[in-house]
Amino acid sequence: MLCASSYQRFKSVSFCFPPLSINFHSQFSSITYDEDLPDFFDHLLRQCNGIQHSKQVHSATVVTGAYCSAFVSARLVSIYSRYGLVSDARKVFGSAPFECYSNFLLWNSIIRANVYHGYCIEALQLYGKMRNYGVLGDGFTFPLLLRASSNLGAFNMCKNLHCHVVQFGFQNHLHVGNELIGMYAKLERMDDARKVFDKMRIKSVVSWNTMVSGYAYNYDVNGASRMFHQMELEGVEPNPVTWTSLLSSHARCGHLEETMVLFCKMRMKGVGPTAEMLAVVLSVCADLATLNSGQMIHGYMVKGGFNDYLFAKNALITLYGKGGGVGDAEKLFHEMKVKNLVSWNALISSFAESGVYDKALELLSQLEKMEAYPEMKPNVITWSAIICGFASKGLGEESLEVFRKMQLANVKANSVTIASVLSICAMLAALNLGREMHGHVIRARMDDNVLVGNGLINMYTKCGSFKPGFMVFEKLENRDSISWNSMIAGYGTHGLGKDALATFNHMIKSGYRPDGVTFIAALSACSHAGLVAEGHWLFSQMRQNFKIEPEIEHYACMVDLLGRAGLVEEASNIIKGMPMEPNAYIWSSLLNSCRMHKDTDLAEEAAAKISNLNSKITGSHMLLSNIFAASCRWEDSARVRISARAKGLKKVPGWSWIEVKKKVYMFKAGYTISEGLEKVDEILHDLAFQIENYEIDDPIIELNV
Repeated sequence: MLCASSYQRFKSVSFCFPPLSINFHSQFSSITYDEDLPDFFDHLLRQCNGIQHSKQVHSATVVTGAYCSAFVSARLVSIYSRYGLVSDARKVFGSAPFECYSNFLLWNSIIRANVYHGYCIEALQLYGKMRNYGVLGDGFTFPLLLRASSNLGAFNMCKNLHCHVVQFGFQNHLHVGNELIGMYAKLERMDDARKVFDKMRIKSVVSWNTMVSGYAYNYDVNGASRMFHQMELEGVEPNPVTWTSLLSSHARCGHLEETMVLFCKMRMKGVGPTAEMLAVVLSVCADLATLNSGQMIHGYMVKGGFNDYLFAKNALITLYGKGGGVGDAEKLFHEMKVKNLVSWNALISSFAESGVYDKALELLSQLEKMEAYPEMKPNVITWSAIICGFASKGLGEESLEVFRKMQLANVKANSVTIASVLSICAMLAALNLGREMHGHVIRARMDDNVLVGNGLINMYTKCGSFKPGFMVFEKLENRDSISWNSMIAGYGTHGLGKDALATFNHMIKSGYRPDGVTFIAALSACSHAGLVAEGHWLFSQMRQNFKIEPEIEHYACMVDLLGRAGLVEEASNIIKGMPMEPNAYIWSSLLNSCRMHKDTDLAEEAAAKISNLNSKITGSHMLLSNIFAASCRWEDSARVRISARAKGLKKVPGWSWIEVKKKVYMFKAGYTISEGLEKVDEILHDLAFQIENYEIDDPIIELNV
């Protein structure tokens, strides 16, 4: 038995831990082991408020022999795991006496330590050793193993573990059943998850929530909604976790307005929000660019005491950044006491998307210099945010320069980065660079990625290289509507209207449903190729067969199609019959047709409409001026130009570019020839001279250089 003096000594240690010293162990040298000692040390370990205190008690267990208890060893393993000291937890497990290994409690503690810290393979290997010792585990062992196997995506291992669950009679265990549902959800096998759920004799709210979150994880908004309604029908009250999963399913599937409606419905039912839920809704507000709604959610955060949650603060930075409040986003960032890489990335993305490039690059530079925090180094998301931001603003050269720096930093590009760079190659018609990126895609084994594949298709077709573009399209197994739209738009841009329509028909026969963007691409292709009858047929098919209501972009395509074909009056009638108010771009399209076919009366009407809209499009004024000049109405031409100058409108000059030996040269009319292009200018003048002096029967061709 433990003597009274020894007990008092233990009691004093449990409330006032002395500093580590040589004499500490001697305090326990006279204590003999007894049956109550493991319980006492377990009580003592639970009172420890730091790793140093825990290590002191650990020393005492060694001195007194209490470590021979599987119960105490399991507690020590859990404590070291809690502080992230997995290697120390493994040492405790490895130094336990042989007889302790017959206790599943010790095995559960070490398996849990490995799973929680991401050592899933080691956890499964421990299960094999556990079986060798003849220990079968319990209802807490299998949930850990199922989680480890699902984290690894090891389907065969998952099936084997499911067999073990049934073999050892744990199929009706609530926690095991819930983990089985979660496992199959992670493996994207919701049918199997539903079978497990339906066979469960006892279900808890966690079971229902796991099913709803499983559907959300797999982008199945209908499945999540059905499960939610079934839950209500069976009298199980959805809790905030259920609502969070339901909102997340809608947000992940792009049903943003429905997400906001569901959130309002939840608030009307009196369900209090959680920090996770508010983060989801804030991300939706950011995507919808509804800053006012986001500010209301910010109010909920403050009232609910969620203002210090890091992921919620990060969502707020993204909201204000996307909503144009970059200053507010920056203020929030600087007010944060604790920041992680997501916080930095959110602010960098805000600056990049808002066009504040200097600030974005400055933050990137600050991150690179944070040598004391290796986990805060810029990652692929950081670099991609700047690359995508530059690309979206048409700054192709700057975007490519950032991409080169990213490669020098040895940061591996992901599919988003590659797709952005490919879009820049398409914009600059930099075919050689695009081919280099294609080689990188193949080496990185990203050619099966649909986002990258679509980027390659767009790049090749925009550059007029249809054969490799079509080859990428044919090899792409997971095609989506964007893949088809890119091919149709590519053909249309280069005047290959019949090829575009053939691709459109092939798309429908292959079982893909065209969307509004598909019809814009197809109608635009008809416009460039002069296929008036085919354009009329497409426009009628939108409503009749596909139930797609034409939007202003579709009407603009029809006006352009008819105008180019010389059917200016019919184009004008299309505009008058539009169900929405025509914008300046539609009137400009009609104005351009009037210039082509010298219809000055209708041109004046179109120009008047543009003027009434207070449009800042300078091209319309120049078009009207040129139309009057072509008809020798010089005074009217001068009047239009003076009017444009009085409004402060200045025409942005058009640029041309050409790629020579992997370098892009840009030039415009009246622009000083760049270095290295003098020879091009000389050759053009020489060609002009030869054409002018070439003797042919037809009239001499005039060429102005």
